[in-house]
Amino acid sequence: MSDTDRHTASNPAVSPDLDPDAPLPGAPDPWAGSEMPEVRPGPPYVMTDMIAAEPALARRVLERLGAPGGPAAGLAEVIRTTALAGDPIVVTGCGTSEHGALAAAEILRDALAAAGIGRPASPPMAAQAFELALEPPAGGLCIGVSHEGGTWATNLALAAARARGCATALITVSDRSPGAALADIVVATEEMDQGWCHTVGYASPLLAASAVAGLLAPPAPAVEAVCALLDAGLGQAGAAARIGREIAASGHLVVVGSGADRPAARELVLKIEEGCWIPSAMRDLETMLHGHLPATDAATALVLLLAERRGRAERVARARQLLEAAAVIGLRSGAILAAGAAEALPEELTPAGRIVVPEAPGLRPAVAALLGTLTPLQLVTERSARARGTNPDPIRRDNPVYREAASRAE
Repeated sequence: MSDTDRHTASNPAVSPDLDPDAPLPGAPDPWAGSEMPEVRPGPPYVMTDMIAAEPALARRVLERLGAPGGPAAGLAEVIRTTALAGDPIVVTGCGTSEHGALAAAEILRDALAAAGIGRPASPPMAAQAFELALEPPAGGLCIGVSHEGGTWATNLALAAARARGCATALITVSDRSPGAALADIVVATEEMDQGWCHTVGYASPLLAASAVAGLLAPPAPAVEAVCALLDAGLGQAGAAARIGREIAASGHLVVVGSGADRPAARELVLKIEEGCWIPSAMRDLETMLHGHLPATDAATALVLLLAERRGRAERVARARQLLEAAAVIGLRSGAILAAGAAEALPEELTPAGRIVVPEAPGLRPAVAALLGTLTPLQLVTERSARARGTNPDPIRRDNPVYREAASRAE
């Protein structure tokens, strides 16, 4: 079976003319911000195709950025020297890119710990771009994440950080963007998301951070292991549809995560609100049990993400208590779980269904958790949109009211 046939078989509802192994287009030259994506009359959406393209995208990005001597290696060296000096390392972004920044900080912290580098004050932290622009660090390193490189607040943060003596870097599609002009180092992923409910836009900075982490603290993540993990998620379309139907029938969604699963939980909330128009909230695992349950009822959907393997026993024990409490209330509970967590949580506690992904023991914990949940959370969104009858690609900006609302902030 060819690679194309394999990907189409694992996600059969993609466009018939899609070649999931072909590179995606890059940014326009000269650079320009993206225009309204193709608005299809129904599924498969552009989002459907972007999800199916991610395993092959991962291979290209990791092989391209993992090579020694390139911008990713340069960023790894600056991270190393900054951490050794005990200076701040801040990763920043907005929207999907903010979640990419949160994930990148998790991945880079994991790598620094593995390498035995850094002082207590120096592990990478994430900050929302607008807030960082108002209070930039004095010195150290600021790493921006911006898919196209044109996000106003992220560029403002890079400029403010540079003005206070920070070295600056940007993870983005192209080195021709306005953001790239504000960065000392540009790590270009080169392939652009073709829809606005960003999936490739979330995957790309995670892959770039994984490549940088591999150069910072070898060995690099095995390309085959990463592709297999993303492929495993793609093979869960049936389970994603089941969870998606429950979300679509709900009036409210709560997504719960802990440890390295928290950026993914935030990303699922954003995707559901952008693509399905359902009010949603992210809660830390422990936080959910402290005052938020009274606002839920049988019309509430809950999705637990648990792929983090550090502190697994403690996280599973608390997650079980949460799911038991949710069952008493009658919540529509589903989950995206690594295999070991799935074995420890009774299936009857997830009546809305569950997606189970491999543990990927050959990958570092943060990389395994974040890449393991990547395609599943996106499939859940896409299948929720199908069940609800919404098109996720234009994030409702094909509606003049929402297009006008968005224009007020541009």
